[in-house]
Amino acid sequence: MLPFWLMFLLPVWAIVAPRRLPSRQQAWAWWMAGVLLAVTIGLRHEVGADWFNYLEHFRLASRLRLDEVFDRSDPGHYFLNWLTARLGGNVYWVNLAYASVLAWGTVTFCRRQPWPWLALVVAVPYMLIVVGMGYSRQAVALGFSLVGLVALGEKRVRVFVACVALGALFHKSAVLLLPIAMLANSRNRFVTASMVAAISALLYYLLLSEDVDALWNQYVRADMESQGAKIRVLMNTVPAALMLLYGNRLTSSPQERRLWTIIALLALLCLPLVTVASTAVDRVALYLIPLQLYVFSRLPRLAGDNVRLRTGLVLGVIGYYAAVQFVWLNFATHARHWVPYQFGPLA
Repeated sequence: MLPFWLMFLLPVWAIVAPRRLPSRQQAWAWWMAGVLLAVTIGLRHEVGADWFNYLEHFRLASRLRLDEVFDRSDPGHYFLNWLTARLGGNVYWVNLAYASVLAWGTVTFCRRQPWPWLALVVAVPYMLIVVGMGYSRQAVALGFSLVGLVALGEKRVRVFVACVALGALFHKSAVLLLPIAMLANSRNRFVTASMVAAISALLYYLLLSEDVDALWNQYVRADMESQGAKIRVLMNTVPAALMLLYGNRLTSSPQERRLWTIIALLALLCLPLVTVASTAVDRVALYLIPLQLYVFSRLPRLAGDNVRLRTGLVLGVIGYYAAVQFVWLNFATHARHWVPYQFGPLA
């Protein structure tokens, strides 16, 4: 378990370190943190519940012709596996590429928050350890989405749409984020709606049209149950409630406040729906995890000038996510697929 706790303690140490680094050294610290996260996640060996499934994907892709690659579901995923095999690489190369995208998105998102290292603390237990090491395709889609959400908060709608489209090539569920751009953009509503609708229709035709019936039958009619889905959805509802209650104090940007209020409402909507189709809602809720990073990294703002209260809030967030990581690694049903951690080059 040591590598998992080192991932968690790295941002904790950055928070409690007595001396603040100059901006240039801060940039280097974040760059090194990103590399460390990418290597730890990407070069894992037999870690994650779907490790052997993704290994089989690599073997399958290595036998495909290029035209067959683009006929597969999630063509970006199979193309990267196919290209890696043609270059003489292995599944570790693919995992490292996916982990690098997730680390890039995480660092980009965290550095835009008022307490960036606290945002990284929030990211580690579930988003990086569980999703990053267990849901490889959705992890890379989430990495692109994190960059896109930063862009959308800065009113760069085209960048958001491009990031979501890239993510959807690896896991088609990412297209569910596109309507958020239409809802969150407070100006040029007609242009935004038209662009998002056109791109959504195109991505639906390219990625989902042939699979929608199978997905509906698999996730809803078959009533697949994702163990722990209710707990993971609840983890999003806590920051969602805080965003709705204290949004004006958490951010001064009207654009960001509108964006994250919409995401908070979606997170709350998942709570009643999880009893209908737990696996489907659980997958959608993965893309709402950034709400936790956004809200909890801003929670110290509620303390105002009260240093003791601010320190208490920071320590409370750290303690809460330390407990989440401890409980998951020790008591989760599927934790045996993560523990013990094995590093590929040394396995």
